Amino acid sequence: MRDDPIAVVLDDLLKLDDVLACMVARCNMISVMPTNDSFDPQVNQVWDIIHRAMDDVFGVIREYSQAGLGEIEFRMQDFETLFYIFPDTENALVAIVPALANKGLIEVEMENARREILKIMGEQEKDKMLATA
Repeated sequence: MRDDPIAVVLDDLLKLDDVLACMVARCNMISVMPTNDSFDPQVNQVWDIIHRAMDDVFGVIREYSQAGLGEIEFRMQDFETLFYIFPDTENALVAIVPALANKGLIEVEMENARREILKIMGEQEKDKMLATA
């Protein structure tokens, strides 16, 4: 098991029944994945097409994150991909859920996870600055 606190947050998201996959990502790159490194088998069947579509969405994120874009979602086949963008970055918390999922709880949990990850990233940045000082 890794000691990455962001991966722990992602592991907690995966405990929700309707979260089939989640990650912290940016265009053409997955930064952090859950520690178990596996998607629900349903997602594996369509991962390639979802991954290509995600790269296109990150173009929109790059263009508008500085203007305050906070969330994007798209539906493809039987899945929805939710992007919760980290402010002023080209990075996002991404989750893949069934298209017919009740997104109320998922949206609350995604927002809580985004806030927790932002807090962790702030602490990591602060530690990095202290180490170089």
